[in-house]
Amino acid sequence: MSDTLDPPDSLQQKPEDILAQSDRTKSLPLPALALAAVPGRKKKTLELAQEIERRGYAGIYCASFGDGMGLCHSLAHVTERIPFGTSIANLYTRHATDYAASIASIQELSDGRFRFGIGVSHSPMNARLGVQTGKPLSDVRTFVETVRGTKRVGDLPPIVLAGLRKKMVTLSSEIGDGVVFANCSRRHTPESLSVLPEDKRLGDDFFIGNMIPTCISDDIEAAAAINRRTLTMYVGLPNYRNYWKEAGYVEEMEAIEAALEAGDRDRLPELMTDEWLSDCTLYGPASRVLEGLEAWYDAGMKTPILVPSSAAGNQMKAFEEMFALFSD
Repeated sequence: MSDTLDPPDSLQQKPEDILAQSDRTKSLPLPALALAAVPGRKKKTLELAQEIERRGYAGIYCASFGDGMGLCHSLAHVTERIPFGTSIANLYTRHATDYAASIASIQELSDGRFRFGIGVSHSPMNARLGVQTGKPLSDVRTFVETVRGTKRVGDLPPIVLAGLRKKMVTLSSEIGDGVVFANCSRRHTPESLSVLPEDKRLGDDFFIGNMIPTCISDDIEAAAAINRRTLTMYVGLPNYRNYWKEAGYVEEMEAIEAALEAGDRDRLPELMTDEWLSDCTLYGPASRVLEGLEAWYDAGMKTPILVPSSAAGNQMKAFEEMFALFSD
């Protein structure tokens, strides 16, 4: 695939910006990348995974969209070294013992490279699936206990809990092997991680990741519009709005709630302020994205998981732009 992944013309920068970008790129660890098996492009998605591995990224993490578990099964076969996992699998959609058999298979086939990220998703999304959301903390605890208590399936992978609010982050340190966020506030991250014991917050064995919507473009407004579109679904979810209020965005979330109550969803993008968007996503020219990524590492995020989108094309174009960001 490498012959199709040259830096696109849209990412041309001034010489001084390129020099600053090069220096910053060399000093930063490569992040992980999010990957989804888009219908009609599943084989190309696996080729893309092999390219991600070849380029040395920190991992590949698969959302539930497009069957993340199925994609992880395939990744176990087509990759050799790169860690990968679900981010996340909805624990309500399959029985825990069924999950246990599947994740043990993936763990064995991948020679121990798999992480099983789980979560309760969100009540509105579960309702559309005909699934009843219970009590998140107790349901997660019971699910993990059942998975680990399942007999005759083989070795299990590390289990990573989806976290937003502090109680779930705390639970991740009690019963899990890591915590993974999505769209969280960078400035609030140190506070969120403060409930973890120091050895897990700073050590190598406990996974701390965050799915970060990322759009690389010299057209900042176009890139911001893409990320606003990505987060439109999330601002419609009460759990996320409550989290962002905790992170200090009360005015923005209350304005969004008023718009939702009035049935005026068209107003949502204008209510997602630049301050909030810049805190929760990465967008704009390459140098700005790299600066933001560096700030994520400084905030304590061990494994930023960039979720590429493009202002100029589809998923494959987004990965072209991502690879250009970290090319020499």
